[in-house]
Amino acid sequence: MNPKATPIRLSTADAGFEAAFARRLHWSSDTDQAIEQRVADILADVRHRGDEAVLDYTRRFDGVQARRMADLEIGAHEFRAAFESLAPAQQRALQEATDRVRRYHEAQKQASGQSWSYRDEDGTLLGQKVTPLDRVGIYVPGGKAAYPSSLIMNAVPAHVAGVPEIIMVVPTPAQGSLASGAVVAQAQSVSRNPLVLAAAHVAGVSRAFTIGGAQAVAALAYGTDSIARVDKITGPGNAYVASAKRRVFGAVGIDMIAGPSEILVLADGSTPADWVAMDLFSQAEHDELAQSILLCPDPAYIEAVQEAIDRLLPSMPRRQIIATSLNERGALILTRDMEEACALSNRIAPEHLEISSHEPQRWEPLLRHAGAIFMGAYTSESLGDYCAGPNHVLPTSGTARFSSPLGVYDFQKRSSLIEVSALGAQTLGRTAAELAYGEGLQAHARAAELRLQPVPPMRGSS
Repeated sequence: MNPKATPIRLSTADAGFEAAFARRLHWSSDTDQAIEQRVADILADVRHRGDEAVLDYTRRFDGVQARRMADLEIGAHEFRAAFESLAPAQQRALQEATDRVRRYHEAQKQASGQSWSYRDEDGTLLGQKVTPLDRVGIYVPGGKAAYPSSLIMNAVPAHVAGVPEIIMVVPTPAQGSLASGAVVAQAQSVSRNPLVLAAAHVAGVSRAFTIGGAQAVAALAYGTDSIARVDKITGPGNAYVASAKRRVFGAVGIDMIAGPSEILVLADGSTPADWVAMDLFSQAEHDELAQSILLCPDPAYIEAVQEAIDRLLPSMPRRQIIATSLNERGALILTRDMEEACALSNRIAPEHLEISSHEPQRWEPLLRHAGAIFMGAYTSESLGDYCAGPNHVLPTSGTARFSSPLGVYDFQKRSSLIEVSALGAQTLGRTAAELAYGEGLQAHARAAELRLQPVPPMRGSS
């Protein structure tokens, strides 16, 4: 029996709209306390025992009976072999997607990732030095499916930024192992996805290990005998991974704590309804908590989209997940006009925002908060997921109000440059001393005053 998907119908003209709208948007990021405690125990154990703890948890959770960390490391020769084993069409798609993502992030680096400086009239130099992080870890999901696109989106901007070492971790459970963590009695074969390894080959990954979960995050954050400590961890994962990333933040940097995937479609009724219905499906199929929302001022078009949902859903392999997502978190919302739709979109601050209109350039200036904006009927969100070029690691759960997509800038850091001339010290010294005395910090003030005229001869000067 095919499931039914009937997203809630709302209208901004209804008296109860605000309350119903708020209920539909609500999503709790609270983590199960049992998960939190288990993650805390795993992190502490890996920090204490290093490789041995990682091996223990890999045996317990993934059913992989490795005796040494070397058994879990994937060599660069395996990346190349995996790439060469792919069908030519897959090789071309992988290379083209990586090249487009690389070109976009190269342009991003040129625009915002350069060092700069200038000198004041008194000869004082002020500026900024931009340098890449030394080592980063990327987490690539792999417990239930393979995600080469996630690898590309995390590794390529790090590579473009100039990070010299990129360490990938990817869970690779033994065939037949139990996700619940039951111990597998004997060694089992591990299937390393060739598309993921091939993506590592083209994206510039330095080292890779078939480990996952909180233990992989701990190994990257704290370091073990086999895995060097990284400066930042990026990439999505399950609740254990998210909890672990939250807990190690401060010891290392992280990209973000991601919530369920989201799509918001602003439609003026000019796009084929089937296209929009499938775009809503494209996020709903991720998981039951994903959110798909349509905002449109045309009631007849909303009816057409619902009809397309009813007709197309039975053909979807993941129809049960799609139906649950649309029923519990989806919405078809009738607005007074497109301007009101844009205002609602800014309140939602969605991860993915499609302007499904014949004049997207008219509405784009009204949109202030979104992870990525897809403009025009031909720009499906799925193109951005794989190969358009901009990064698909985007802020969720309304955090696009204050955060940005993953990019080159996430793998660089900035150091201020200050070189005060002898002449500049005469002005700056008096200003600094006055403020320092006002704060009661006499040593600060005296350090500035000691550099006021007359200037003593420097050691080594004639």
